[in-house]
Amino acid sequence: MAKSKAQSVDEYIQELPEYRRETIEEIRQLILDNLPDGYVETISWGMINYEIPLEKYPDTYNNQPLTYIGLEVQRNHNALYLMSAYQDEEVQEWLEEKFEESNKEMEMGRSCILFQTKNDLPLDAIAELIAKYSPDEFIEAYEETRK
Repeated sequence: MAKSKAQSVDEYIQELPEYRRETIEEIRQLILDNLPDGYVETISWGMINYEIPLEKYPDTYNNQPLTYIGLEVQRNHNALYLMSAYQDEEVQEWLEEKFEESNKEMEMGRSCILFQTKNDLPLDAIAELIAKYSPDEFIEAYEETRK
């Protein structure tokens, strides 16, 4: 799928092929069920995005809201962007261990995990990671990477 031009999350989901829609809806629900208060669900960068609004944190390197999680349908797979793992080597290693413990292969793209269905992911570990950082904690971790 080419970058979406959808203006809302519902519009994004509705434009997906039916065989992709169920998986994205399930992962979206996992995110929403575990997302700490303070993040906002939007469409940014042509995908579903969970971010810290500029009103809360305007000091980003690109003057865009700070992304915590992204969820995207690409041509041959789906992609889950877990920025807390991407910006912290220890968190990424922990996530790799969780994949291994659950006998799942962690297929990494550029700053994302590639998957076909929810069964490709260690859902409990993903949920734990989503719930791990409040917006303030994520901002603090982000600022550490910018030093």
